[in-house]
Amino acid sequence: MSGRTHAGACPERTCVGCRERAAKIELLRTVAVEDACVPDPRGTLPGRGAYVHPALSCFDLAVRRRAFPRALRVPGPLDTKALRQYVEQEDSCQQHPAGQATP
Repeated sequence: MSGRTHAGACPERTCVGCRERAAKIELLRTVAVEDACVPDPRGTLPGRGAYVHPALSCFDLAVRRRAFPRALRVPGPLDTKALRQYVEQEDSCQQHPAGQATP
């Protein structure tokens, strides 16, 4: 036997914020569009992508480390306002799952 399993392997990516490996479906893909870093939740936008956990802690780490321009291979800084808004929205949705009242 070759030692390989027949179960489908789940692709892994590295978060540019915390640098931890995770399943691709657990991370948010981002791409550079002109001079901005935008979210690509469906993973269909063209170009090089960078992956980050949809949590403010990882997003802030990535911004502080200037990881987005480096990972996306673009010169100069990128505007991350749209990405921050998306991550804030996702982070708040994960903290308050549907069906539970907020305090």
